[in-house]
Amino acid sequence: MSNTYYTTLEVSQTASQAEIKQAYRRLAKQLHPDTHSASASHEQIAQLNVAYETLSDPFKRQSYDRQINYSSKASAGFGATARRPDRQERTTEAQKQYQKRRSGRDTDEHLNLWLKQVYQPIIRWLNLVLKPLKAQINALAADPFDDELLEVFQAYLEECRDYLQKAQHAFSSLPNPPNVAGVAAHLYYCLNQVSDGVDELERFTTSYDDHYLHTGQELFRIATGLRREAQAAVREIA
Repeated sequence: MSNTYYTTLEVSQTASQAEIKQAYRRLAKQLHPDTHSASASHEQIAQLNVAYETLSDPFKRQSYDRQINYSSKASAGFGATARRPDRQERTTEAQKQYQKRRSGRDTDEHLNLWLKQVYQPIIRWLNLVLKPLKAQINALAADPFDDELLEVFQAYLEECRDYLQKAQHAFSSLPNPPNVAGVAAHLYYCLNQVSDGVDELERFTTSYDDHYLHTGQELFRIATGLRREAQAAVREIA
């Protein structure tokens, strides 16, 4: 079988479930009438959906793999005397197929673990740092020289430091899978911007210089954009 569900999705037969899902989403966007009407084909979209429905289900995929493997062997033996594989060859082939499946499962497990232990906690802590800034500055603006208001703002910055430290520890706790390298890069630069932003905001509390306040706000704004880019990149993969 030269034309299989794998070729329809433009992936190899050893592709992980995450890679299959990512390929389906990419091709579905390309063929969607609202985005590329010139290249859109109802038949192609239907074939894409059928392929994904089969390969996204582990049991259907296993049955389909047996089918195309059998068809490939039958085609190779057509017109010639077919030789039945001996026991050692069957064992070797079974081991190869197992390793391929195991490799795909390991990749998916690594991704899920990274998302759960690294990505999700970091996003949660970043939200606790970035979202309250506007309300904190608005409250402080009532009287930046008021000791009570300044103490509240300083307490917020101390919390930011605590959340930032947790996020940095989580980021270095587990290597990121190759297919989320872009997400990891966004998070890395985001954490750096937050760290610099907290430094600037703390300088304001000792100098009352608005320059530090505005610079801290700008760094947090950049960090917010990087956080959104990381989240968008994850949605493309997950």
